[in-house]
Formats: sequence, structure tokens, C-alpha cells
Amino acid sequence: MTKAKEKQQKKKKGRSTQELMGLRSFTKYGLGTNKGELLFYLVSPTNISVLSHANIEIKIRHLMMILSAIPNIEITCTDSCECFDDNKNYLQMRFSQEQNPKVRKILKKDVEMLDHVQAEMATARQFLFIMRCKGMKPDQIFNTANRTEKVISDQGFEVQRMKKADIKRFLAIYFEASMNGDQIPDTDGEQFYEGEDDQETKD
Repeated sequence: MTKAKEKQQKKKKGRSTQELMGLRSFTKYGLGTNKGELLFYLVSPTNISVLSHANIEIKIRHLMMILSAIPNIEITCTDSCECFDDNKNYLQMRFSQEQNPKVRKILKKDVEMLDHVQAEMATARQFLFIMRCKGMKPDQIFNTANRTEKVISDQGFEVQRMKKADIKRFLAIYFEASMNGDQIPDTDGEQFYEGEDDQETKD
């Protein structure tokens, strides 16, 4: 086996989850990826069930205006909180397999607790407009970020550009990791490295 091939195999084995997902790092305005910097905008949903048919048509027209002004903008809809379906399915499976009545009682209470929590949190959705900036300089990204927010706002949508903590929370929910994504360190294990550095300094 040649050295070049060995090096290539070693590089493949050493790739992190972050690299496989195409993420680089958080930037001043959004999230850096292998396909450009992403700017995230959180748009408050409108309850169309209380709107008249005419007002719904107006909302659709305003959305079309945004898509016309910014044709390359991307839209995604996600849960605004953790989904407990997998947990509930697992507990229900355990309940059907469990023979001990005391354990079955505990499993049933766990399912009821998750139902209660999910009902309180509701099944709310969050809508994100995502702008991808390719090959732009920092000042161009800054102008694009402001222009995009203004275009969305001018069409009557309540919008705010997501900051680092908001983006981390969204990613954590999207990848079903945790609802407290804003508390996850930027680099996996970063908090442990800081502790080791402090210990080495003392020694």
C-alpha cells in the first residue's frame, strides 16, 4: 500500500461529524458551511384559521413578493421543541414486553408524563428563512443580511435574524439532540479541554 493511499484512508477515518455534515464554524452573521455561509431568519407564523379568505390571499401574495425579490432564499419548517415520539414508542414497546406488573405501572406513568409534557409544550412549529451567501466578503454578507431582513419585514412578516444561540438551539432540535442546544459547546468536549488546561497550569 502506498503512503498516499495510507494517508487518504487515515484522513477518511479521522473525519469528524461536523465535517461529514458540511459544517465549518459559526460566523459573525450565521453559520459557515462547505457550500457558503448561511444566514437564518426566524419568521413568526400567522394563524390563518382566523383570517378571511381575502387576507389569506394577501399573505400568499406577500410571500410571493419575497420569493420574487430573493429567489434563492430557502424556507424550512421544524418543530419548535423536542419531539417525544421515539421515546414514547420505546416505552410502549417495553410495556408490551414487560411481565412484571410493577415495572409495567412505572412504564405507563412515564408515557403519561411525556404526553403531559408534550401537551404543555404543544406541537408548535417554527418557520425559518435561510439565505445562502457564496463567495461573498464580510461587508457583502453584512449588506445581504440587512437587505434580506428588510425585504421580509416590508412584506408584513414578523422576522428576526437568528443569532448564534438561536442557531445552535435550532440545530439541536433539527438533529434531535437536545432542546437546550444553546448550552452545547461550539466544539465537542471543549469544556473538558479547559479543565485539563487549568490543571496543567497548576502543576
